[in-house]
Amino acid sequence: MTHHFTLTLHCPERAGLVHAVTTFLVGHGCDIVEHQQFDDDVHGELFLRTEFTCAATLTEDELTREFAPIAGDFGMRFRFCSPSADRILVMVSKAGHCLNDLLFRWRAGGLGGDIALVVSNHEDLRPMAEAAGVAFEHVPVTPATKAEAEQRLLDLVGEHRIDLVVLARYMQVLSDGLCQKLQGRAINIHHSFLPGFKGAKPYHQAYDRGVKYVGATAHYVTPELDEGPIIEQEVQRVDHSHSPRALATVGRDAEALALSRAVRWHCERRVLLGGTRTVVFR
Repeated sequence: MTHHFTLTLHCPERAGLVHAVTTFLVGHGCDIVEHQQFDDDVHGELFLRTEFTCAATLTEDELTREFAPIAGDFGMRFRFCSPSADRILVMVSKAGHCLNDLLFRWRAGGLGGDIALVVSNHEDLRPMAEAAGVAFEHVPVTPATKAEAEQRLLDLVGEHRIDLVVLARYMQVLSDGLCQKLQGRAINIHHSFLPGFKGAKPYHQAYDRGVKYVGATAHYVTPELDEGPIIEQEVQRVDHSHSPRALATVGRDAEALALSRAVRWHCERRVLLGGTRTVVFR
């Protein structure tokens, strides 16, 4: 029997890096099944993702411990991951298109992770979640109860052993403290390319400006509102004949597609953070 692992790493560019990685894997009887790397000549950095199989006796902890001296020599930030599915908490408000798409892809086995819980500040989408067999938690939010609601969310993250929080059109701004606690494991979908139309009725704003493209951006959540590292963007061509309602329909499709891709790539360890940017090995 063999185990399947993924190694991801990020470090300063230097000769011999890839040789050191492959030599380590071969020396442990591993078979590389997929390898991707990006040499960032602008910043002098290397990003690498390698999938491999190895003897069933090896574990993540053993691989991490034995690789650590090599990583130290090259200044690598690295992680070995087994193929266990990430547990996902989806946050929603009243719009259900992104949740519906995520649930469909999850049930079809194409999301890359397992949806463990849906949390909402409204009750509207409870039937959708429960029809898919997913637990639903109502956590109302008001200015006076915001701190309590965010603590309840963190409690749920711990109780359900959540790996990834997905804001699927959750219409509440998270506090800076919560964003920091969820850093690198919370993804949001924005209804346009960033920066773009902000505030209420974005598609009415787009209509008034006569836009020719409608898009959506999936990005990691940071304290800087809607300015986190971008994972994926989707765009659709439109023209003067599109009413605000038609633009919203096109936009919802773009949002669902960009978000589902971002979630899957994150769960498959295909997204590597490099400062304010991401490298995505699709």
